[in-house]
Amino acid sequence: MTASSSVTARRLAAAALAAGALVGAVALPASAADRSHRENVEISRVQYDSPGWDNGSNRSLNNEWVEVTNNSRHRVNLDGWRLTEDRRGVTYTFRHFSLGGHQSVRVHTGVGRDTSRDLFQDRRNYVWDNRRDTATLRNDNRRVVDSASWGDRNHRDDDNRGHDGRGHHRR
Repeated sequence: MTASSSVTARRLAAAALAAGALVGAVALPASAADRSHRENVEISRVQYDSPGWDNGSNRSLNNEWVEVTNNSRHRVNLDGWRLTEDRRGVTYTFRHFSLGGHQSVRVHTGVGRDTSRDLFQDRRNYVWDNRRDTATLRNDNRRVVDSASWGDRNHRDDDNRGHDGRGHHRR
């Protein structure tokens, strides 16, 4: 019986090692795939200059927004991701939100009711500088996923050519 139980033990050990190798091989591509989906999330548009008079109304605040797009076909969990205004460090943190494949969400400055297409920072002041600023999107590991900049360091108050608040310039 000793030889039989020894053979059985070796077979069980071999099966456990094989199963472990199989699980490891399957888990690795899933992890890599998750990273590739995350890398397909970007700041696609920025409306940093609210159209009309900057009168501080909630409507005007909500006409200032950053659009985040998931270019992959897979849903990406944005819980814990951060959208930051770099000059003053104003930060919006995504909470309990995932972005579907090939979907976009606009993060508005003012107060509103969150939906799958629009999120609200619930702020009472403008976030984005109309002349020069940078929006940075970081994942839940605080790694920079994307950034969008507008204006330049040598900006004059009356020189806003090419920066109409609808596009963005990458760093």
